[in-house]
Amino acid sequence: MSWVVLGGSGFVGASVLRALHAAGIDARAVPAPRLTTTARTPDALLEAAAVTDAAALRAALEGADVVVNAAGLATPSAPDGEELRGANALLPAVVARAAADAGVGRFVHLGSAAVQGRTPVLDETDTVRPFSAYSRSKALGEQALALAAHRDPALSVVIVRATSVQGPDRPTTAALVRLARSPLASVASPGTAPSPITSVDALAGLVLAVGLHAGPVPRIVLQPWEGLTVRTVLEAAGGRPRILPAVICRAAVAGGYAVSSLVRGRLDGHVRRVELMWFGQDQARGWAVEQGLVPPAGVRAVLARAQDPEPGGAPSG
Repeated sequence: MSWVVLGGSGFVGASVLRALHAAGIDARAVPAPRLTTTARTPDALLEAAAVTDAAALRAALEGADVVVNAAGLATPSAPDGEELRGANALLPAVVARAAADAGVGRFVHLGSAAVQGRTPVLDETDTVRPFSAYSRSKALGEQALALAAHRDPALSVVIVRATSVQGPDRPTTAALVRLARSPLASVASPGTAPSPITSVDALAGLVLAVGLHAGPVPRIVLQPWEGLTVRTVLEAAGGRPRILPAVICRAAVAGGYAVSSLVRGRLDGHVRRVELMWFGQDQARGWAVEQGLVPPAGVRAVLARAQDPEPGGAPSG
């Protein structure tokens, strides 16, 4: 098989390429075009994709059996804008169109479980509850791909919804380690809620399994849970979290969102991070679990490596 990875120099894309090469698969990286858009609906995105010059991209995808889109702007705190929507919403539609024109068999798009926001249980349905500009842009990209797949069923479109992906050299992982070691490290009682923290190597393994699967694959595949709770995540990152009364935590979260509403939701992302630290988020078993395609868990090892100090004394990353 021949694979193409867009965004192959990025955090997730580079990990996917390593997994592919380790499996002996012919894979190459292709740079993603930089796009902007004013479109705010799936129909408008497909219209924009139809008039976007994708000749060079289509040529780069010729001969590929599987195309992986690992490109985009992974900036959860970014404000809404044409650049964010171009990278996370328009680009997937443009790649899907180019892949279909190039005769690609399967298109795997790296999505985000953030599109479901505060949904109590993450799942593989079309239901989305975006809460930020970033999650709205990712949700819009999913909706555009769903519409594109409906219009061209010959192309197998799979959206892999990644959860909170960590890597030893990722700044967000270093920030998690710092938080775990700080006096702010805490969880809502009893601290046993599942946490959607996962490793980048597990995500790459899931992408590999999805691309190689011989049978049909659902349009949305959720990255499996790695088994950590809100408490064990902070402990694995080197912390000793305090156990806080759940009722107080819920009141604090509600108050945070109320304050955020006064500034047009600009604090939603910060409040959501605290909410996830305290309460985590459950998730359905999903297709990968049912098929026995769960990659080895690796987030404990990632968090342990992220604690190793570099010269100068700071956590790596």
